[in-house]
Amino acid sequence: MSAPNIDKSTTAQQIRKHSRQLVRELDVVKGIYLDSGYTFTQCHVLFELATYKSLHLMELSRNLLIDKSNTSRTVKKLIEQGLVKTEKVSGDNRQKLFSLTAKGEKILRQTSENADKQVKDALVHLTDSEQQQVIEGMRLYANALRKSRLQSEYSIRTIQKQDNAQVARIIREVLTEFGAVGEGYSIVDPEVDDMYGNYRNKQSCYLIITHHEKIVGCGGIAPLEGGDEDVCELRKMFFLPSIRGLGLGYTLLMKLLDEARKRNYRRCYLETLQRMWRANTLYAKVGFRELKRPLANTGHDRCDRWYVLDL
Repeated sequence: MSAPNIDKSTTAQQIRKHSRQLVRELDVVKGIYLDSGYTFTQCHVLFELATYKSLHLMELSRNLLIDKSNTSRTVKKLIEQGLVKTEKVSGDNRQKLFSLTAKGEKILRQTSENADKQVKDALVHLTDSEQQQVIEGMRLYANALRKSRLQSEYSIRTIQKQDNAQVARIIREVLTEFGAVGEGYSIVDPEVDDMYGNYRNKQSCYLIITHHEKIVGCGGIAPLEGGDEDVCELRKMFFLPSIRGLGLGYTLLMKLLDEARKRNYRRCYLETLQRMWRANTLYAKVGFRELKRPLANTGHDRCDRWYVLDL
């Protein structure tokens, strides 16, 4: 979790400043890739076709993160220049596969060699340790940008009464997926069928994640039964398989912890299962400390992992 004293506005400005300089150093501003005579988009098409051997137009468009019409125009130009060829898909005359010609492979080799030289010339100014820092930093930032782009398709809001059935189904589906069925698991809690009604009090909050009006994830906080007044419990935070790995768990958890602070909680407690490895990884990332035993008797005695976080 980000340190509380870090100003995100300042961080954003610094990243944008260095990104602008990086873009200039890489000649992106000129629009031509390393004086190759080809645009960045054209070269990226060549890179993709070299990686996947052949692709449909929609596959190219999806991989390049540009719309179909722009992709089509770019590919058409490369075909005219003799760098890309087409072939019809067997059994479907409307579908075409694109791949590199011999000329395209030659141009790509030359471009890749120039690109490698540019990078290697820069790396001599960095120690081995600094080079690894660059790789890791670029990986983290690219992954964060991807998650941000994908998350823009989702919304997070407070649960409403009409959401009860969908939320109950998600809770039961995920718990069943991990074999958490029967007494001692939260799947048998009476509140499952009315999460809206059970989280309406001022000390509780339950949020859901939606995608085109469909609920795909959920989670909440509430007072820890039998615990101190300043301790809340993270409850029933579950996600459908289709959205795992998009960073939505982190985003939802951050919002729930903010809600906990607004309600003057000082600590957040949770119980989970060791086999829910994604969840355990997330809790460790955020800073939850693992406990040797539960803080209170929640009735979920089949859980085998307990955590607490100072808020």
